[in-house]
Amino acid sequence: MQVFEYRPPALPWLDIRYLDRDIIIINKPSGLLSNPGRAAVTHDCALTRLQRLYPETILVHRLDCATSGIMVFARNKAAESSLKTQFQERQSDKLYVAEVAGHLEQPAGVIDLPLAADKANPPLQQVSEQGKRAVTHYKVLEQREDSSLVALQPETGRTHQLRVHMLALGHPILGDDFYGGCEIENARPRLCLHAASLAFCHPYSGAEMHFVSLSPF
Repeated sequence: MQVFEYRPPALPWLDIRYLDRDIIIINKPSGLLSNPGRAAVTHDCALTRLQRLYPETILVHRLDCATSGIMVFARNKAAESSLKTQFQERQSDKLYVAEVAGHLEQPAGVIDLPLAADKANPPLQQVSEQGKRAVTHYKVLEQREDSSLVALQPETGRTHQLRVHMLALGHPILGDDFYGGCEIENARPRLCLHAASLAFCHPYSGAEMHFVSLSPF
């Protein structure tokens, strides 16, 4: 794993896909933090970029810095509460696309492995019987020469869940500089994990909302 150097992409500065009085939907690029970290250099992130235009913007959920794709932000406390409740009670529907090493034996399946923090190597996570329950549904979309494109649907929302689950299955996500080792890390210029679809109910109207971002790999 390389030492983290934060160099957020400047183009596009913001890719806003939808905006109303309650919510903002963006397509976050790989390499941009969802929210600020402790270091001053991490102040530039999706949240602070939005707050320059809409100061009331509130973070609802996160994507890993290296993960790209659809994110929703709230513009008031009522919307924040509604969206967070939907995420916590699994009333929202998230779908990711990943390119992983090798060919999976089964075209579809469920990974049910508990996860816990790797205290010796923060912020890494690991499969642990003492961890919290973590469930991921997967489906092979395409087999390539030495990799596979898979759809990943997390039933739970543990830190690095998709990355650790695919590693445990023996098919790490290509470009993963946390869990993949040198060969996997150097296989692609970025982590091949993308939040391709997000569905939830609008916090004010209750209407079903569905946003999609095409996979970049």
